[in-house]
Amino acid sequence: MVWYTAFFIVPIALVVVYSFGTKDTSKLVPVDFSNPSTRSYSEVFDETFFVVFRSTVRIAITATLLCLLIGLPVAYFAAFKVSERWRAIVLAAVVVPSFTSFLIRTVAWRIPLAPNGNLSKWMQDLGVVGENGIQVLETAAAVQLAIVYNYLGFMILPLYVAFDRIDVRLREASKDLGAGRVSTFFSVTLPLAGPGIAAGVLLTFIPMCGDYVTATVLGGAKGNMIGAMIASQFSGAQNWPLGAAMAVLMIGAVLLTLVVGAAIVWLFPRLLGLFEPLIQQWRRSRASSAVQSAAATLTGN
Repeated sequence: MVWYTAFFIVPIALVVVYSFGTKDTSKLVPVDFSNPSTRSYSEVFDETFFVVFRSTVRIAITATLLCLLIGLPVAYFAAFKVSERWRAIVLAAVVVPSFTSFLIRTVAWRIPLAPNGNLSKWMQDLGVVGENGIQVLETAAAVQLAIVYNYLGFMILPLYVAFDRIDVRLREASKDLGAGRVSTFFSVTLPLAGPGIAAGVLLTFIPMCGDYVTATVLGGAKGNMIGAMIASQFSGAQNWPLGAAMAVLMIGAVLLTLVVGAAIVWLFPRLLGLFEPLIQQWRRSRASSAVQSAAATLTGN
């Protein structure tokens, strides 16, 4: 509880306190608390902030879904389809890139995405792009691509742990009862991996919303994110109250998004449960029709 308070509650409380101050660059900490006000919050509510915030949420949600779609088959393959030796190699391929600096990995994307880079020249030779080369750098697409790459490992590892902890006998029992591979995956394996999916979503979506390195290095004006705006207020403009107000609103919006997402996940299976009697009745009618058809065929023969 002490560490939780020291490293989570206290920093957030300081950000909230800073948001009610006023800018004063004459001090070491450029915040004046002699006349607390909500002026910083009123300055936040402009068109630029909302445009960048919508772009940030869109990029984060899209990247989280892409990480989930890519991470599910990779984690499933590592947990069930390879030997112990190759499993270690697959997991090493996921983990080892994280040993490199986040900034270096992000800057490295400028080489293949450059209009005059080798990738661009190769695509020009194939006739995929025109003479100007690929125009991806300093756009939202570049940020989207790099952010998926940077956070994919944070999705794969929780999914792998969740899959690895599933009792193999449950999957075998499902197959013994006549379920196919696809049916077993969606009815047994995937629900049991739910905690891993939730952990992966949290570990990717939350830091993506606050990521400012990727947007600063690859986004430019077209791929700006809210994290970069907040960082610029603290480091460049020295307007800590405005940056703190932006951070508070971003934290609240991210929490609201997570609550809405959790509510949807919680409600979806229960809504399906309401239609379960109709689904069972439809299945029984289909089975009865199949039996009658088979009986009629045998009688005719």
